Amino acid sequence: QVQLVESGGGLVKAGGSLRLSCAASGSIYSIRVLGWYRQAPGKQRGLVATMDNEGVTKYADSVKGRFSISRDNDKWTVSLQTTRLESEDSAVYYCYAATSFRGVQYDFWGQGTQVTVSS
Repeated sequence: QVQLVESGGGLVKAGGSLRLSCAASGSIYSIRVLGWYRQAPGKQRGLVATMDNEGVTKYADSVKGRFSISRDNDKWTVSLQTTRLESEDSAVYYCYAATSFRGVQYDFWGQGTQVTVSS
């Protein structure tokens, strides 16, 4: 089991920035990927950005060049620096961890943090 706790959401004006952070605990040595997903009202949860243990990143096309993901592997934290926020970025942002145990992948989610971008 992995527990994920997010922080850093809030209300920001369009064009502004926010930094989201997530701390992982529990079976941290089983973690292979840490990252962020988001879900807006009436929409499915979708990828924002992830980073695996080798530092390979994936970004949603809509956030490339505006968002940056980073990890601290000593503290098992993952952060998302968001810039040039748009109203379409408003959503609940979920911290995500993909773990592997005996060849089986298990996914874990945080409780979510709200990001609201006002125009």
